[in-house]
Amino acid sequence: HEKLSVSYPLYQALYGSIQGSVFEDLRTASTEFITALPFDGFAIGGVAVGESKEDMARVLSWVTPLLPEDKPRHLLGVGEIDDIFTLVDSGVDTFDCVQATRLARMGHVFVQNAKTGFVLDMTKKAYAEDEKPLDGTCQCYTCKHFTRAYIHHLFHVRELLAYRLTTIHNVAFINQLVSSIRRAIGDGTYRELKSRWLSV
Repeated sequence: HEKLSVSYPLYQALYGSIQGSVFEDLRTASTEFITALPFDGFAIGGVAVGESKEDMARVLSWVTPLLPEDKPRHLLGVGEIDDIFTLVDSGVDTFDCVQATRLARMGHVFVQNAKTGFVLDMTKKAYAEDEKPLDGTCQCYTCKHFTRAYIHHLFHVRELLAYRLTTIHNVAFINQLVSSIRRAIGDGTYRELKSRWLSV
């Protein structure tokens, strides 16, 4: 039989991680030291382990102006909806976070509604007869095929499909948001997009 072949990239980027907690002098020293080394990009860490959103924004205001403009910037462990706009405003290129899948496993789904904190809890009785999709603006598989009531039912009977469907939605929701931000930056409408999302 024919052998399976797996191709690996010839090169993987190596990022240097910038630390220093919420202290400007430590952040500055770490940034200067790490950026002096030949890394492919730079990651900013230590802003998602108990720090407030204000602390995160402050750290970014210290660090990102010191980063090379020709190398990517990554923020470690941040991914709430309003945080995404903060990090984009700060010049961060990419980010990672367990939020989408962790919330999904608890029945919490992302929605485009700042009044709800961008999240609805599908385990609540209020959704037991709700025939709407999880989010009316979302184009994911879950939103196209299943109602809030059905997903509420799945969580109520502890059916494993519940976790899969909410995870599909939350991951797709973040991907769609980031894609729309990328387009808005390109066509000069980012400010309007941000205003639509964050208005209460």
